Amino acid sequence: EIYDCSVTRNGDLIEIRVSGNGFLYNMVRIIVGTLLDIQREKIQKGSIPEIINSLDREKAGVTVEGCGLYLNKVNY
Repeated sequence: EIYDCSVTRNGDLIEIRVSGNGFLYNMVRIIVGTLLDIQREKIQKGSIPEIINSLDREKAGVTVEGCGLYLNKVNY
């Protein structure tokens, strides 16, 4: 389950934080790719609930490369 997803910008740095109790393989990379595609207007704003409910991976954004993405913290 994803509890929160936030995007903040600090100068040239864009920080995307995703918190939850479990993640699928490449899940965060797909979330980031989808957000980037929304920004690039390849995916319509506000369509994330529709994408999730469709259960169709093809409707989501690209899987971005892992460089620049890292695990920040693990809570038990």
